[in-house]
Amino acid sequence: MDLTLLIFLLVYLAMGVGRLPGFRLDRTGAALVGMLAMLVAGSISPQAAWDAIDYRTIGMLFGLMVVAAAFMVSGFYAWTAERVSSLKVRPPVLLAILILTGCVLSSVLTNDVIAVAMTPLLVSATLARRLNPVPFLLGFCFATNIGSAATLIGSPHNMIVGQTLQLSFTGFLGVALLPSLAALPVTWAIVAFLYRGRWELAGDATAAAAPRPAVVLDRGETAKAALVAAAVILAFVLSPWPRELIALAAAGVLLVSRKVSSGDLLSKVDNNLILLVVGLFVVNAAFAATGVPQALVADLRSAGLDLHDLPVLLWIVAVVSDVIGNNPTVMLLLPLLHGVENPEALGAVLSLGTSFSGNFIVFGSLAGIITVEQAAANGIRISFGEFARVGTPVTVACMAIATAWIFYLVA
Repeated sequence: MDLTLLIFLLVYLAMGVGRLPGFRLDRTGAALVGMLAMLVAGSISPQAAWDAIDYRTIGMLFGLMVVAAAFMVSGFYAWTAERVSSLKVRPPVLLAILILTGCVLSSVLTNDVIAVAMTPLLVSATLARRLNPVPFLLGFCFATNIGSAATLIGSPHNMIVGQTLQLSFTGFLGVALLPSLAALPVTWAIVAFLYRGRWELAGDATAAAAPRPAVVLDRGETAKAALVAAAVILAFVLSPWPRELIALAAAGVLLVSRKVSSGDLLSKVDNNLILLVVGLFVVNAAFAATGVPQALVADLRSAGLDLHDLPVLLWIVAVVSDVIGNNPTVMLLLPLLHGVENPEALGAVLSLGTSFSGNFIVFGSLAGIITVEQAAANGIRISFGEFARVGTPVTVACMAIATAWIFYLVA
């Protein structure tokens, strides 16, 4: 058992700091090496490891990633960023439009894909108008995290929650949409207040983003992707078919094209994330078999910290998520939460806690990391301190909304 615990702790150390200290082993690599180490050490049998991998979650995750990638390949994200950023409106109004856009897109498509696709374009567009890109990038990033909490398909960890708890699309929407919508004007108000008087580039300051080719929107492929995405959502709501089969069928339809090669489409799928989830399924199963997680839950309950107390769990989820990441947090805690009377409320806790807290610091979410790194690659520096200076009040306000909502759900 000692070796199993050591492997588990090393894997989650890598989840927390982004890599295994002293080695060039990132989160995905650590999850896969940890899985292999558990197998070699005999911490879990090959059959048990295979059974631990939830093929339904993997299938749904892959299928919906292909759907999101189809919009990227068609040029839809670039077209959207260009159109929104070119609107002749005052900066606070532009910020509001970008926040709403980020929320809508991330609620129906994977928020990380949207951050990758749109951040460089938003940098170019704002610089072209001699606007300070930082408030717009931060507002958009925060909105993608908030919007992703609203639906079962808004983020990979929501998909894991939905599949594990067997939540319906409409049931999840009913407990997560309202607080997500309520968080948007609050986020806008905080960002707009903190950047008042600093919307434009100061004096003669200039910053040059890398030149980008003209945006070309493939209307046919965009329409195809939109029809498939709409069909997926309708099937999730109305059809008794398993969600993973719906998502995989959608991926199959999109991969068959006379204009876009399957290789181009698949290259936009985040295979690293899928491998990370696979590895963590096995690592967590081996850890659970030791009985240590169950003992810790019992000890916490006896100390007055009950994980089944959903308002308390909301803040535990938020803190843990900022330490090890949202996907690992959900995968780590879900097996420990059997017997919750209100699975929809539990789904809201896990979604809102991980997504809203992701705006606290840069490393609180993958969208935050992507935004900062993509901005830096285009000549715009967003420091850790500046992100936290804006992200802290946004997170506190949004978590207050989430807390009040969870109290309402369990009342």
